[in-house]
Order: sequence, then C-alpha cells, then structure tokens
Amino acid sequence: MTSTDIHAEHTTAEHTHGPDCGHETVQHGDHVDYVHGTHHHALHGDHYDEHESVAEHTVTEHTHGENCGHEAVQHEDHVDYVHDGHRHAVHEDHYDEH
Repeated sequence: MTSTDIHAEHTTAEHTHGPDCGHETVQHGDHVDYVHGTHHHALHGDHYDEHESVAEHTVTEHTHGENCGHEAVQHEDHVDYVHDGHRHAVHEDHYDEH
C-alpha cells in the first residue's frame, strides 16, 4: 500500500480526531487514520497529514462488482466495496481506500 503525505485541510485546533469525533478509523501501519471524505487524516505533530491511500490489491487481482463477495455501499456518486473493515472505490486503474 502506498500513501502520500500532504497537510490536511483543517488543523488540530479546528477539529480534533479521536474516538468520538464521528469519523471512521482505519489502522495504517503504526498509527490510526481517520476517514475524512475520500481521504484519510493522520496526526503528525501539530497538524494532520492527508493519506491518499491506494488499496492493497489492483483491479486485475480482484474486480469488485456484482457477486464479488464484498458488500456494496453507495458513496455519493459511486459505489464502495467493504473489504476487511475498509472500503475500496474504483479510481481509474486502481482502487482507493475510503
């Protein structure tokens, strides 16, 4: 899995992610990311980094769709597929983790 770190659109003073913040959590290596829209926020010092995560499998390794064995969930203008506690959404030639 790969990710890119960019500073998130809100600061820790504007919104604090935690157990009761209302955002879904995803374990990401040695820390927890908070699902915020279509990206993940990870605490980094006095700010959050955005982790745009690419799913752990490619579209050629497994194609999500009708009868793939994963629950389909409508997410705004597309469908996410629940995969081991997180969601995959098709994005060009790969899946993003939502």
